[in-house]
Order: sequence, then C-alpha cells, then structure tokens
Amino acid sequence: MRSMTLIQYGNILIYVQNKGSFAKIPFFFVQERSVLLRKWYNLMMDNKDDLAKIITAENGKPLKEAQGEILYSAAFLEWFAEEARRIYGDIIPPSVKDRRILVLKQPVGVAAIITPWNFPSAMITRKVGAALAAGCTVVVKPAEDTPLSALALAELANQAGIPPGVYNVVPCSRQQTPAVGEALCTDPLVAKISFTGSTATGKVLLHHAAGTVKRVSMELGGHAPFIVFDSADVDRAVAGALASKYRNSGQTCVCTNRFLVQKRIHDAFVEKFAKAIERELRVGNGFDEGTTQGPLINEKAIKKVERHISDAVSQGASIMTGGKRHSFGKNFFEPTLLSNVTTKMLCTQEETFGPLAPVIKFDTEAEAVAIANSASVGLAGYFYSRDTAQIWRVAEQLEVGMVGVNEGIISSVECPFGGVKESGLGREGSKYGVDEYLEIKYVCFGGL
Repeated sequence: MRSMTLIQYGNILIYVQNKGSFAKIPFFFVQERSVLLRKWYNLMMDNKDDLAKIITAENGKPLKEAQGEILYSAAFLEWFAEEARRIYGDIIPPSVKDRRILVLKQPVGVAAIITPWNFPSAMITRKVGAALAAGCTVVVKPAEDTPLSALALAELANQAGIPPGVYNVVPCSRQQTPAVGEALCTDPLVAKISFTGSTATGKVLLHHAAGTVKRVSMELGGHAPFIVFDSADVDRAVAGALASKYRNSGQTCVCTNRFLVQKRIHDAFVEKFAKAIERELRVGNGFDEGTTQGPLINEKAIKKVERHISDAVSQGASIMTGGKRHSFGKNFFEPTLLSNVTTKMLCTQEETFGPLAPVIKFDTEAEAVAIANSASVGLAGYFYSRDTAQIWRVAEQLEVGMVGVNEGIISSVECPFGGVKESGLGREGSKYGVDEYLEIKYVCFGGL
C-alpha cells in the first residue's frame, strides 16, 4: 500500500502505483455528465448477458437473478442520467433590501465507494451513478470476492467516453482490504465515503473518516422482521415470504431474518410455507436452468447458518424442512424453515445472511411491533395485513428505513434506500441519492 498514491487535478482524482506525469483532465458539465451516463447505461444493456454471467461466475447467484441485477444496476445509470439535469439551487427572499441570497449545490469532491459481494454490480451503479451525476469523481474498492464486475463496468465506462480518472477501480486481496479501506478513509484528498456492508465494518470506517470529518453514507446490516397478522391473505404472505427470504440464498441486506406470525394463522402459514419451499426452490449450479438457490459465499457463511440452526434446535425449535448442507457441494445449504422459535435464540438476535427462516408465534399487534423493534438495527421491515387502520399504525411504528406492506420485494431505483439506528446513514437511489454527493453553499450578494 505504501507505493499507492492518490493524485488530484482539480476535481479529478487518480489512484496510481507511483506518482507520474498526467495531463490535466477537464471537468465536464451537467449535460455532458447526463449524456455519458446514458451512454454507459446503453452499453450495459447491450452487454447485459455477459455482465450477468460474470456475476454468476463470481458469487454463484443463479443466472436469472444475475440478469435481474444487471437490469436493476443499469437502471440506476439511466435514473441518474436524468437526475443530473435536476440539481437545482435556490433563491431566498432577503431580510435586507440591498442583498440577494443564493443557494448553490456543488459536488462534494472525490468519493470513495466501498461495495459488497452480494450485489457486485448494482451497489456500484447506485453509488457511482449518483456521484457522477453530482459532478464527483470516484474510487471504487469492490469486494475482494467480486472484483470482475467492477472492472467490467470500468471497461464499459471507458467505452462510453467517461474520462480516465473519473471512474477508478482498486481491487485488492482480503488481506489488504483493511489497509485499503483505511487509506481511502484517511486520505485528505477523499471528501466522501460511501460504504455498503456489515455494521461492524461500517463503524471502523466511520472511525477512520472522523479524523478528516468526511461526508459519509453507510448502508449497513439489517435484521428484517416479516410480520403476518391474522387479517393477512396467508397465500399472498407465503409468496412474499419466499421471495423476501430466499433471494440470493438469503444473502441480501434486506432479506427477512425473523418471521413473526400471529397465533390464529400460525400453523397454516408454517405448513404452506414449508410446502412452498420444497415445491419451488431448487439448489444447484447458478448456470443451470431452473436453479433458484446458488451457493453461500464461503465456508464461514455456511458455518454461521449451521450455528444458528444448532442453537435453535438445542432450545426447542423444530426443523420443518431443510436443516443441513446440500449434497450439491460444500458451500450449498438446504433452504431451511424453523418453527417453535423464541426471541432467545441466536437466529432471532443476529443476522443470519443465509437460507434460514425462523418463525416466532405472537399474540397481539403490540407484541409483534415490540419484537420487531427490539433490534439495534433497522433497515427493512415487512408485514401482511388487510386491516387498513392496522396498516397505518404498524407502518408508522416500525423502526426501519423501508417498509413493505403486503410486498416482499421493495427495492427500486425511484425509491430511497437506507436504514435507521445502526443500519446506516443517508439514502441511495431516488431523487435523494444525488444529495449525498452535494455540498450546499450559501452566497450573500450585498451592496445592491
């Protein structure tokens, strides 16, 4: 790392092995930024099949899911190509007659982007699209498990005409990751840190960034509750549960981690959920047609799922389906459903990040909300109900940044993505996403 150097020319930053001689790179204006982002989007769409294959090869995600990620990923570039032209300032009526008050929005500067392995394309474009729309340049540190997706996007960015030094990628080994993260967070040339990953790592990066008081966006761990009330359509709730829990084999930050089902419909829900898992989910090679469940990312992830199941069973939980490693390979695990689960079990206290669905029985609405809000994190939450008054009450009471009401999949480019409590800071996507990369400057014009 000592030979790595950050070099800045105006608003442009380049990450290089050793200092050299570089021509100054012109900073481009809003219309140009919009056009370049649109060209990048078009190239992604032209190459969507190859980009999806890279994702499946890197992290094992079923090809159909990988194809969906690429469409989602490209959509952020399209969205921010449009939002780039809507970064408006303001004029404020002054209290003194010989003054005028202006508000300008300007790019914060160089942004360091640190992304996870579970969405190796979408987590980059959601951040980089907003940063480039705002006029920032970026240094992307992709997850050590999935660097190829970031490099493929860099090649397409180059083909789109995005100038060298605007979109930089710094792959590194697992051993070097802490050092690279610290360098990005402490270097004074970096003005902004955007990170998606675990809460523990986010806290470390926040500590490093505090030394130079950098702007930060953090999308951290979740522990999503999924509440099914007596008034719910049970069949629809089961379909939503299946989608919310087992997408990417349970390895997404907004995956449901705790199912809370009201007493009267509990047994029917568990029975239908178990049958749906056995009927609709298939473990296998991500490139094989029909596969819905790929591998977990590594042995450590497998062991965590096993530890959570073992702990739950030792305390009285029942395995309704699954419960062990799949015969397909060492990093494959059977989609698992547990009943008779209590809040004292590890699987309801920690984020599993795997294909494990624990179900807790509850009596009252207040009890369910209390259990849901007992976590120190609050990224996403879901609930199913056909009681309109209950829907308003619970949606407002859940301590999460995103709520799915009678829906198990809620992410979209138009909507603000982010959490509360220890799930992070700031929002990504939507019209709010660009604000994370802008500074507001107040200009007082006097003597008029």
